[in-house]
Amino acid sequence: MKENKVAEQLTADNKNTSVLLEMQDVEKAFPGVKALDKVNLTVKAGTVHALMGENGAGKSTLMKCLFGVYTKDAGKIFLEGREINFKNSKEALENGVAMVHQELNQALKRNVMDNMWLGRFPTVAKGLPITSERKMYDATKQIFDKLGINVDPRTVMSKMPVSQRQMVEIAKAVSYNAKVIVFDEPTSSLTEDEVAHLFRIINMLRDQGCAIVYISHKMKEILEISDEVTIMRDGKWIATRESKDLTTNEIIKLMVGRELTNLYPPKSNVPGDVLLEVDDLSAEYSKLRDVSFKAHRGEIIGVAGLDGSGRTELLENIFGTATRRSGTLTLDGKRIKNRSARESIKNGFALLTEERRATGIFGILNIRDNATISSLGKCSSGPFLSKKKMKKSTDWCIKAMNVKTPNQETKIRSLSGGNQQKVILGRWLLTDPTVLLLDEPTRGIDVGAKYEIYQLIIDLAARGKTVIMVSSEMPELLGVCDRILVMSGGRLAGEVDAKTATQEDIMTLAAQYA
Repeated sequence: MKENKVAEQLTADNKNTSVLLEMQDVEKAFPGVKALDKVNLTVKAGTVHALMGENGAGKSTLMKCLFGVYTKDAGKIFLEGREINFKNSKEALENGVAMVHQELNQALKRNVMDNMWLGRFPTVAKGLPITSERKMYDATKQIFDKLGINVDPRTVMSKMPVSQRQMVEIAKAVSYNAKVIVFDEPTSSLTEDEVAHLFRIINMLRDQGCAIVYISHKMKEILEISDEVTIMRDGKWIATRESKDLTTNEIIKLMVGRELTNLYPPKSNVPGDVLLEVDDLSAEYSKLRDVSFKAHRGEIIGVAGLDGSGRTELLENIFGTATRRSGTLTLDGKRIKNRSARESIKNGFALLTEERRATGIFGILNIRDNATISSLGKCSSGPFLSKKKMKKSTDWCIKAMNVKTPNQETKIRSLSGGNQQKVILGRWLLTDPTVLLLDEPTRGIDVGAKYEIYQLIIDLAARGKTVIMVSSEMPELLGVCDRILVMSGGRLAGEVDAKTATQEDIMTLAAQYA
């Protein structure tokens, strides 16, 4: 009996030593909202621990408390059994905790290796404050080779697609020899092949004994890559389960607190006559060439394709934020030019951009300013802005989009990524657009909020609006759209009927000119 108790104690001790990160009863409040309420998280060495919840559930806030971005109000955090309270991200990195943020914050005018070693440039010799380019290059190349990342370390960041920049950020985290790496929506801008590559990297890190915290809204990914899943709701811990014991429906129920029987709302829109004609559209500074199509009133058109296929460039050229080489636009039988964003808005166009942080939000401004900035003409009284009208418009935006915020005065940068996206979408709806261009509208958004946005898109189409929507998620395009244009190598490879097409049909067209 005594021997059995000793054996049980030894087993318990071994389990304890396997715990690399432990967060106990962590609390954090912001003005008007309790973001974290006694949240617990235990992550073991050599495992991938998924962290899930709706937008605003507190996932990113919890990780920012770990990383030193926020100071927790209460609770304890242990790393390898030692209590820690990092004051900033630099201290976290130096102690083996790295975070790959969903919203990339990189020096885009500098090259890859400068971004990799920013703040810790290797020097020619000890004591000499002269940066060694050779050492930087060799160290970067060594890490890239190890991770299988095919990027020239001397490439300027702004010249690379978002997916490659994401890989650089992951390599940077690895360069710190981190014990704990947090991935916040790491696949939001990656293709299927790139996701498979990322999973190989994560599995390699797991095999080396790293503890991975993986934040994602993509159920399939979670069940494929993770060992355990912790689910949060409204700033509280709800459950921690082994991945093998969970199904997609069980995760959704735990996340939203209710059954979500359908991922996509029923279609109520009926496409009518031709509203928009795009003829032989070619771009000046991208490989977009000779794209022609017609979009009908009340129609939802999807745009599919591999990364770099020209999907984003197509929307930017229609909206006038990219330089057009040739081609014509015709709206409701009238030739239009859309040479700038201002002109496009005047013509009834709206563009929700892919890069929310870089080109979507004004981080230092509050929600009211962000919501009304594209429709200030409707919020004025004579030559002056009416605060009353701005407040009324913002109230509509918050209610219609179900934005989780204590008030209008809240800085938009303090909201979750999904709630930021809702504000931006609401901003464009306040302009009452005729043609709504959406570039990855549900990126980084939870399954419940996705449904709300899908419903909104369908409702807009039912009111006679034309929606053109880029998405990397083919099930989303098939579930929401009427017709799907497939881009490949900057050209329109073909189109398919969303009712009858398969993912294989789309991929075949996507590879045509790639």
